[in-house]
Amino acid sequence: MKKIANWVTGVVLMLAVTPAVSVAQVRINDPGRVVERQAENRANRKIDQAVDKGLDSVEEGIGNLFKKKDKKTAETQPKPSGQAGNANGNADNDPAGNGDNAANADADGKPAKPTLKSYSKFDFIPGEKIVAIEDFSQDAVGDFPARWNTNSSGEVVTIEGTEGKWLMLGPEGVFHPEFITALPENFTLEFNLATTTEFSFYSGYLRTVIAEVAVPAKEFTNWKGFDGGKKNGLEIALHPKDAGGSQGLSAFNVFGEDGASMMKNEKSIPAFHTPDHNVVKVSVWRQKTRLRVYVDDYKVWDLPRAFDATRKYNFIAFSNQGYHEEANRYFVSNLRLAVGAPDTRSKLITEGKFSTTGIHFDVSSATIKPESYGTLKEIAAVLTENAGVSVKIIGHTDSDGDDAANFALSKKRSEAVKAALSADFGIDGSRMETDGKGEAEPAAPNTTAEGKAGNRRVEFVKM
Repeated sequence: MKKIANWVTGVVLMLAVTPAVSVAQVRINDPGRVVERQAENRANRKIDQAVDKGLDSVEEGIGNLFKKKDKKTAETQPKPSGQAGNANGNADNDPAGNGDNAANADADGKPAKPTLKSYSKFDFIPGEKIVAIEDFSQDAVGDFPARWNTNSSGEVVTIEGTEGKWLMLGPEGVFHPEFITALPENFTLEFNLATTTEFSFYSGYLRTVIAEVAVPAKEFTNWKGFDGGKKNGLEIALHPKDAGGSQGLSAFNVFGEDGASMMKNEKSIPAFHTPDHNVVKVSVWRQKTRLRVYVDDYKVWDLPRAFDATRKYNFIAFSNQGYHEEANRYFVSNLRLAVGAPDTRSKLITEGKFSTTGIHFDVSSATIKPESYGTLKEIAAVLTENAGVSVKIIGHTDSDGDDAANFALSKKRSEAVKAALSADFGIDGSRMETDGKGEAEPAAPNTTAEGKAGNRRVEFVKM
C-alpha cells in the first residue's frame, strides 16, 4: 500500500490506498487516517482532489462511484445500492445520481447500470427555463467561489471520475450562492452531493435552505446549523449515516413568521449512506405550496403545505452543522435552478411545439440517462392521450466541440428518444420522425453556462 499526502483546505489527509496517484490529491473515500494542519503551504499550492481509482470505478466515462471492498469487508458491509456522477449534454459537466438498483446487481454484487425501467417511480420533471447554473468553471481550484458568500471556509476542488468541479464545505457555517435572488412559485433545484466515505454519525446534517430573506448579505448567517433567527423558510437536511449505520438520514423543518418551527420530521433513507452510496443527486421541486425532494430516484419527502403561498422566496443556502471528525467533508456541485411548471400538453398540442432540457444524455453519447424518465413519461402521456398526433423529434447541442460531431450527435440523440418512447412507453414508431440540428439553432447565446444548458435540448414538433 502506498501513502499519499493530499493537500486540501490547509490539511493533509494521509490515505492508505491502491493504486497510488500524484501528490496534491484528496479522496472523498478517506478511510479516516491522520489529519495534520499545514496552513503555511496554503498559498503555494494548487489542489486537485480525486476519488481513489482503487475504490471507485468509472463506467463508460460516467463517474459511477462504488466502493470496492476486500472479501472480508464485503461479507460484513451492505451491498452497493446506487450510482452517481453522470453528465448531460455534449459537453455538460452535470454528474447526476442514479437510483437504488441493488435488485439489478450482477453476480458479483455490483449494481448494474440503471435503466429507464429502473427509474419507473421517478416522477421528477425539471422546470421549463434554466435560470442559474453553478459548475464552478469560473473559479480556480483551491479558491472559494467568487459568486458565493460564507461565514465559514471552503474551496473548489475536482474529483477524479466525475466531470467538473466541486465546492468542498468547511466546518460549521452557511454557504450562500448570491447570484440566486428570486424563486417563483414553480421551480426546481438540482445539485450533486458527496461526502467522504467514512463519515461520523455525530457530524452535522447538510441542510438546504429555501427562504424569504430581507437582506441576504446580512442575514444569511441566521441559517446556521442550530435554530435561532430562522424564519419564513424551510430546511431540507441530509446525512449519510443513521444511528444504525446502514442507511442515511433526512429531515425537514419549516419556520414561520415568528421563527417558530411549524412542521418538522426526520427519518432514515436508503438512498444516501456511507460507504457505498455517498455520491448522489438531489432534486427539489416546488409547485406553489407543495415540496417534493428526491435523492437519486428515491422520493424522500412529498409535503403539500411546506411553502407559504404569500411569501416571496428569494434565498437559497447550504448550512453545515459541523464535523465531528476533522476528516469528514461535504461536497456540492452542479447546481441547476429552473423555473416554470412544465406545460407539455399545452405547448405540444395547442402551440404545436415543445422543447425540453429535461432529457439527459451521457457525455458525448446518445445514451439516455435514467433520470430523464419523468420527462419522457410526461411526453408519452400526451402522445397516448392524443393518438392522432405525430411528432418530429429534433436534437440540439451547444457550441462546444466540433460542428460536424455535434450535428451527428444531435441526430443520434433524437433517434434514441424515439426508441425510448417506443420501447419503454409503447408509442408507435410510425408516429415519430427524427432530426438533428447540432449547434445550428441555439435557443440562447452560448456564452454562459445557462445559455449552453438551454441549448442542449430536445424539441418535439407536431406534424
